[in-house]
Amino acid sequence: MAEKRDYYELLGVQKGASDDEIKKAYRKLSKKYHPDINKEADAEEKFKEISEAYEILSDPQKRAAYDQYGHAGTDPNFGGGAGGFGGFGGAGAGFGFEDIFESFFGGAGGGRQADPTAPRQGADLQYSVTLEFEEAIFGAEKDVKYNREETCHTCHGNGAKPGTQPEVCHKCHGAGTINVEHQTPLGRVVSRQTCDVCHGTGKEIKDPCPTCHGSGHEKRPHTVKVNVPAGVEDGQQMRLAEQGEAGTNGGPYGDLYVVFQVKQSDIFDREGPEIYYTLPLSFVQAALGDEIAVPTVHGDVKLKIPAGTQTGQKFRLRGKGAPRLRGNVNGDQQVTVKIVTPKNLNDQQREALRTFAEAGGQTVSEQKEEGFFNKVKDAFGGKK
Repeated sequence: MAEKRDYYELLGVQKGASDDEIKKAYRKLSKKYHPDINKEADAEEKFKEISEAYEILSDPQKRAAYDQYGHAGTDPNFGGGAGGFGGFGGAGAGFGFEDIFESFFGGAGGGRQADPTAPRQGADLQYSVTLEFEEAIFGAEKDVKYNREETCHTCHGNGAKPGTQPEVCHKCHGAGTINVEHQTPLGRVVSRQTCDVCHGTGKEIKDPCPTCHGSGHEKRPHTVKVNVPAGVEDGQQMRLAEQGEAGTNGGPYGDLYVVFQVKQSDIFDREGPEIYYTLPLSFVQAALGDEIAVPTVHGDVKLKIPAGTQTGQKFRLRGKGAPRLRGNVNGDQQVTVKIVTPKNLNDQQREALRTFAEAGGQTVSEQKEEGFFNKVKDAFGGKK
């Protein structure tokens, strides 16, 4: 086998060349030796060599391996057989440079591999519950029904047919992992992998459960009661412990996260514990004053409207809002006045308004009547 040339030498750059220098060198040489352009006998071979060199040197990991170990660090077939650098052929073929560190340190970053036989909590689930506006204010009790992975009721989670038991895995002897040897540039390296027979459980099921087929879990309908707290808001969620999926290796169930979606009210708006209501008034009620019943989520409340009330004026009803989730008091209800101007007046109403205008020192002619009424509407927040 002919000795492979140095990749830096092939591209005509120094070992410490930058990425841009390597890219420029490759572009220049690839145009020169491209088989469609260069018809020389060895052009195609040279083009393949410089393409291979660029592939290695343009990749930071491959370049680092090449700088440290030469061709043996990037080519699994380089140096195979006697006299080679330990060889990459046979069972170790395809074992890359980064795998060396995984073998030595137990994975990327040197972290320890998790014990595959250790109990693990099941997956969490999420469920949306729709609430009426009043249910969010005062709280409610809801039945939430959904399907989840549960411990198999036939085998009680061990995965074996009733009357039989899982056996210790014959390959890993219950460890859940096996040692695998790899041939690397540094010689033989042993790495630890999940057992391919028991898939990390350490147990081998010869006669699987007919219900779960050896998984230990089955999909079943599940119902849980949710006590909706008074004052909950749209988008808030509640965590219900161990109402999610079944765990593995005897681990606990996951959690269920219930997300509340609150319907809008036809007459109220809400922001936290504060509730907002728009109160329509006639301009007579606003001008003379009145006492009227104002709706709240707690029932009607008498509100005294002082004479001369203007549109947009606000009144506060203490304690008539929504409960505060972390407190024993309610928020308030804010009432905003909106004066409504009548669209159609009868003759008696028109005459009354003319008298009203004259009493104030104004004379309203038939020609000016429309403009006068528009001013009245504008004064009380109405539209024409």
